[in-house]
Amino acid sequence: MLKETILIVDDEEDIIELIKYNLKSEGYNILTAITGEEAIKISKQARPDLMVLDLMLPGIDGLEVTRYLRNNGETKDMPIVMLTAKGEESDVVTGLELGANDYISKPFSPRELTARIRAILRRRQQKVVESRTRVKQEGEMIIDQAKHVVTIEGEVIDLTLSEFELLSFLADKKGWVFTRGQIVDAIHGENYAVTERSIDVIIVGLRKKLKQYAALIETVRGVGYRFKE
Repeated sequence: MLKETILIVDDEEDIIELIKYNLKSEGYNILTAITGEEAIKISKQARPDLMVLDLMLPGIDGLEVTRYLRNNGETKDMPIVMLTAKGEESDVVTGLELGANDYISKPFSPRELTARIRAILRRRQQKVVESRTRVKQEGEMIIDQAKHVVTIEGEVIDLTLSEFELLSFLADKKGWVFTRGQIVDAIHGENYAVTERSIDVIIVGLRKKLKQYAALIETVRGVGYRFKE
């Protein structure tokens, strides 16, 4: 069985070679880039299954690459794992808001990075299979999980990947209350190292975009969030 293709983007050759060696040993096909511009070009041409993206790049940085890819129809659903240096917490939050799927801090364990990648790709495949015929509707709001599209009164709502997955997760369990930690595990996988603040930030952005349907996402004080029954 053919393995997925992963694009590694970093301006440090040693980092690229370390990641490349470990992922190739797992059977993945590997592409590499050392600049943000090159990463965008390869992403559009080769359509890799996942990108490992360093935030600190010459020219277009990792956040700009993420923003571009999420706003491009051909690449908007490609999973992105960010590589970050210590002290870049604000950039991590921004990256997650833009739609990155996960992050890992340097210095990192190649084994942990490989495990994160494997989990993301496995969840992605499971969601493709599970969501082929799943459409949910609340009034004039339609959540099409197969097409990864939300529409309100026929207008497509521009959601980040994290916003869409969070909305889909809550809508699947109407009336159930979930903690921020449970939401993180559901949309990004267990042991996803992200602050609870980032979930709150995603919720704020999601509510703004849902307009008159924002009230469907209810805050349960001291616990978390739920989708209104």
